[in-house]
Amino acid sequence: MDEVLLRNLTPSVLAILVRRGADFAAAEDAVQDALVEAVRVWPADPPRDPKGWLVTVAWRRFLDTVRADAARRRREDLVNEEPAPGPAPAADDTLRLYFLCAHPSLTPSSAVALTLRAVGGLTTRQIARAYLVPEATMAQRISRAKRTVSRLRFDQPGDVATVLRVLYLVFNEGYSGDVDLAAEAIRLTRQLAAVIDHPEVAGLLALMLLHHARRAARTAPDGSLVPLAEQDRGRWDTASIGEGVAILQAALARDRLGEFQAQAAIAALHADAPTAEETDWVQIVEWYDELAHLTDSPIVRLNRAVAVGEADGPRAGLAALAALDDSLPRHTAVAAYLHERDGDLATAARLYAEAAQKAPNLAERGHLTRQAARLNARR
Repeated sequence: MDEVLLRNLTPSVLAILVRRGADFAAAEDAVQDALVEAVRVWPADPPRDPKGWLVTVAWRRFLDTVRADAARRRREDLVNEEPAPGPAPAADDTLRLYFLCAHPSLTPSSAVALTLRAVGGLTTRQIARAYLVPEATMAQRISRAKRTVSRLRFDQPGDVATVLRVLYLVFNEGYSGDVDLAAEAIRLTRQLAAVIDHPEVAGLLALMLLHHARRAARTAPDGSLVPLAEQDRGRWDTASIGEGVAILQAALARDRLGEFQAQAAIAALHADAPTAEETDWVQIVEWYDELAHLTDSPIVRLNRAVAVGEADGPRAGLAALAALDDSLPRHTAVAAYLHERDGDLATAARLYAEAAQKAPNLAERGHLTRQAARLNARR
């Protein structure tokens, strides 16, 4: 059974059912039933057209549900004529599904959560972790979003900015562990860039390509994290870097700067440096200033403090950090790094140990714990 194929086909099958008139929640249930049937049937009898097979089975399950529910008789005009079995449409409806999930009637957080669940394939638990809320809270949010979009026509437009945020979050989930999600986010962003002439769409695509180019170097053979400064740059994907830089340059030339273009510019400066020591930190600080102006994000200002520490010295970085809320994620880890750069190894070791206790995942916790142990061994 090709689970990757099923995962890749699921969004477009769901989109086809919604376009035919199924409400969102019922369509998702029908698609899930079709996937269960595929797992049962395909190993012994694989279809020649997997997508067409899933569409046919899911649509029939949807019809069975509608016909069995007397309260939904008013929808019979949508289902009187069942489409004849045959090849599924060649067009990829996944982007249209993203726009439905990013409908203006949804709050941005609900739109992102629904899309990550319905299109990105993430579990409710994964999404809850991303939002730092209880799983039950996220389940309720997604259920409300499903009910909202179930009342909408599929041809109503969504919000491009929300779609971009969704794509970026899907990419980040994949970047942290699931390469399939990252590749899917890049594929969809390429499609979006082909149909929407907007520099921020191009900026997001460039950012994804530049980050994804470093994927192979981000972890050691034992799975431990490798910081950017210590990565083997010979393992970076130069073709992806070249493509990302070219896309970014064309977007910046249009003089309509947005947050994804600014983030991509920072990533490009890292990618352009032959070694960590040759990184142009002064320019990076300038781009963080632009990004902070665009977003007013405390996380951006936290990252800027690191860049200031590299450009102007660790004490300047600590001064920038002092202006920020120390409850910010990774604030303690940044403080530890800057104190180490300033030569205060005792304080740095203590802060690395504290940061390890707050780490959001095991890989980061292990990295910070090793940093603390390294400094304690030097004292």
